[in-house]
Formats: sequence, structure tokens, C-alpha cells
Amino acid sequence: MTLTATAIKPAFIIGVAGGTGSGKTTVTERVLEVAGVGSVAILPQDSYYRDQAELPPEERRKINYDHPDAFDWDLLLEHLQKLRDGEAVFSPIYDFTHDTRASTTLAILPAPIIVVEGILALYDPALRSMFDLKIFVDADPDVRFIRRLERDVRERGRSPESVIHQYLENVRPSHLQFIEPTKRYADVIIPHGGMNQPALEMLGARISAVL
Repeated sequence: MTLTATAIKPAFIIGVAGGTGSGKTTVTERVLEVAGVGSVAILPQDSYYRDQAELPPEERRKINYDHPDAFDWDLLLEHLQKLRDGEAVFSPIYDFTHDTRASTTLAILPAPIIVVEGILALYDPALRSMFDLKIFVDADPDVRFIRRLERDVRERGRSPESVIHQYLENVRPSHLQFIEPTKRYADVIIPHGGMNQPALEMLGARISAVL
């Protein structure tokens, strides 16, 4: 039997948005768990921060990385379109210890399911229009702050003082202005973040149905 182009099922694209520390990664891991690693291509929005190599380190730290302007939307959209069309892409790798892109890239292969995961995954209309399922992961602000504090100190070499300052100056205001309003575009809102087991089970059932 010859497989024609029309017989190939198009990729199912999922957008996973939510505030910092809300549990987006846990939701994405659930998709991986159900579908299997080879069946999922993940585009983390964090990888698509604009390159800041031309700026001195002290200037890079002043950038509001929770603002829409911090992202390279054109490149993210281009890569998603290519993956959807069955082409591999080479995603940037963002070095959070130096606040700029690394010199290497990451090869991402096309897959039946594509997940775009990030704080502003539901913000851009062009990107949002490509999603077959739009998810907003919700969690209490104090829980999100504690998770961010622990992550930035442990994984990104930040001091607690710098994390607190960044949260008050940029993270919280940007969440209220840009991230929280995108909840209206979600098909599914998962309260209590990655700790909501019933919601994760429902998501798993949806992924199984897609496959």
C-alpha cells in the first residue's frame, strides 16, 4: 500500500501557557508520559528569548524577560510552522547564567504532537491560531513565587535578593498585564498547577485519543 500525502495525519499542536512556576513543565511532562518521547516535539518559549550578546552583562540583567518584547516571535512561529510541515528545526539554546543565547543549537524533529510551552504561549495571535488545544496552567501567586525563587537560585545562579527584586519590578507586573489576560483564550484552564491530578488525567485521555 502506498501512503499518499493526504493520508498523513497532521501534527496536533498544543499551547501550554501560565505564570512563572505555575506547573507548565509538569503538564508538558504528562503529555510526554502518555504519548511517548518519540511522539512529542517540544518548543520551550524560553529558548526563543532574543539574543543579547551585543549588550554588556549588566545591561542584560535589566531586561524584562517577562515582557512580550523579550521574545523572538518571528523565529518561534517559523520553527513551529516548519515542524508542523514535517521539517526538523534547530532551536536556540538560551544560557540563563549569562542572559543570552548559547553558541550551540538543539535539533528538534517533527512529531505527531507538538507542544509550545511558555509564560506567553497564548499571547501572540498568529502563534495562538496554530494551536489545536490551548491550555492555561493556573496556580496561586505565592506558590509560583516560591517555585521561581527556588529554581533561579538553584539552576540559574541568582541570589535570593536579585530574584525578589526581579519579581517585584518585572515578573509580577508583567504577569498581571500580559500573562493573566491570556487565560481568556484557553480551551482548558488547569487550576492548582501541576498538582491537579484529575486535570492531568483528563489531559492524558485527550492525548491518547489524538494518538
